[in-house]
Amino acid sequence: MKYAIVEISGRQFWLERGQYYDLNKIPTAINQKIVLNRVLLLNTGSKILVGDPYLTEVNVKARIVKHLRGRKTLVYKMRPKKKSRKKQGHRQELTRVFIENINVI
Repeated sequence: MKYAIVEISGRQFWLERGQYYDLNKIPTAINQKIVLNRVLLLNTGSKILVGDPYLTEVNVKARIVKHLRGRKTLVYKMRPKKKSRKKQGHRQELTRVFIENINVI
C-alpha cells in the first residue's frame, strides 16, 4: 500500500491514491488539478522515504472535486455568577479533493 504524509495549510494528512479528502478551503476552480509538493514521508511498500523537512523528489497530484462547508461546531462561553452567556456557531469552509497519483521524480 503506497501512501504519503503531506502538509497542507498547516495540517498533516495521510494520503492514498484513489481516495477523497476534505481540506481547508483552497481558492481554485472545480475540476482543476493541483500539485501538493510538501511531502513529509513516502511509503512505497518496499521502502520508506523521510524528508528533512520535505521530500523534493516526490509530489502528489490531486483534482478539486467541490467546495463545501463542514459540520457546525458550537462555541459556548459562560461566565458564572455574572449572567453572561454567549453561544456561537462556526462552519469551516472546505475543499474536497481526489488524489489521482503519487509521483516519485
